[in-house]
Amino acid sequence: MCQLRTNPEPSSLAMQNSGGGGGGGGGGGGGVCHVVAIPFPGAGHINPMMSLCKILASKRPDEILITFVVTEECLGFIGADPKPQAIRLATIPDIIPSQSQKAANFPAFYEAVMTNMEAPFECLLDQLHPPPTAILGCIELRWPIALAHRKNIPVAAFWTMSASFYSMLHHLHVFAPHPDFTLHKHILDEQTDNIPGISSAHLADLRTVLHENDQRVLQLALECISKVPNANYLLLTTVQELEAETIETLKAIFGFPVYPVGPAIPYLELGENPSSLKNDHNHDYIKWLDSQPPESVLYISLGSFLSVSSYQMNEIVEALNNSNVGYLWVARADASWLKDKCGEKGMVVPWCDQLKVLSHSSVGGFWSHCGWNSILEALFAGVPMLTFPLFLDQVPNSSQIVDEWKNGRKVETSKLDRELTVSKEKIEELVKRFMDLESQEGKKIRDRAREIKVLCHRAIGTGGSSYENLDAFIRDISK
Repeated sequence: MCQLRTNPEPSSLAMQNSGGGGGGGGGGGGGVCHVVAIPFPGAGHINPMMSLCKILASKRPDEILITFVVTEECLGFIGADPKPQAIRLATIPDIIPSQSQKAANFPAFYEAVMTNMEAPFECLLDQLHPPPTAILGCIELRWPIALAHRKNIPVAAFWTMSASFYSMLHHLHVFAPHPDFTLHKHILDEQTDNIPGISSAHLADLRTVLHENDQRVLQLALECISKVPNANYLLLTTVQELEAETIETLKAIFGFPVYPVGPAIPYLELGENPSSLKNDHNHDYIKWLDSQPPESVLYISLGSFLSVSSYQMNEIVEALNNSNVGYLWVARADASWLKDKCGEKGMVVPWCDQLKVLSHSSVGGFWSHCGWNSILEALFAGVPMLTFPLFLDQVPNSSQIVDEWKNGRKVETSKLDRELTVSKEKIEELVKRFMDLESQEGKKIRDRAREIKVLCHRAIGTGGSSYENLDAFIRDISK
């Protein structure tokens, strides 16, 4: 039902106190701090949690053991990735026959995650040794906080979206805690700008989120948010300086530590010099990027979950070919037919190492769906963004980029048969203007992107905000 796996050469930490199982009690034994991490079963949650676990392991390699728990199918996505010896993998059964059903009926998948994963995870927890010192649980699972309390184990709630979006949902739940979700929309529509804790700009974004997304998904999300006040810690993948006002508000709300520890991205794997990728020429797309002029390439990725219509894809690729701007497009399932359409200035691939691409000197812009992890990688790499939000938190994320941080521009869309669309003529004009390095606008957003890059790198450096927060979290759970 549940299975513990180790790396080919098991960590010596995992061998300490190997006799005797049983979770509970919060005691790591033998001086080992044993963190059990359980992410929501999706790439947008697994990747940042794994990045955080690698960072934690790198800070205290001789003192921390991390058991990272995923479903069997998700193990196939991450099992071969290199990991520190302090991280071992464990599996629980798949909750649905295939992840391919996730996009087909996401509300059902979301609900299954919240109801079917708890029992096998608890079974696994009881088998682990040394006993867990802390649980790191994704907020969108809904159940880890209550389970940790039953087991008398400290629990850190892990949030994989922006602090601002968390705050919006938190204040919406507090303001309108109704089981009938239609009442949330009704109450919100009657408000102009007087929901405490939500600015008028965010209120407009929240209305869009509530009206254009599945109501059951949003109701379940609010139920997850309602559990967080019972946690022992709240870990945010953002950077303190990026969302300082919002984070200070959250710290004032909760009676436990709130730690922004981001960006929770795989920056450790870039090496000491993130701008130098000379050791990674084995990928064709890196070779292609090497041949392009500095800051000349527009990198495009519209996410791994939802995608735009084939009509819109055609409009985008025609506009790009006409723009005379070089582009690298990660199109996943659509890569094969897009390859036949892209011109001599473009390259289409099904997958790439996104952070390495964004850190490449030839990349000068990022057309993004505004998923939070992608945003953090772009901020870290100092690349300005063209925002094209499709789903849920991506709408307020876009507003942060364009209106608050001012390191990007929005692709303005219109509605056609319930689909967000933008014409190829508008795309061509926008791409040309966005990638014009000599224009006043182009210089301004690139200067701002570089400023934010410095901010992010300072946060993870010795004495930086995220560096200090990670140390404080480790001290807390090691007591």
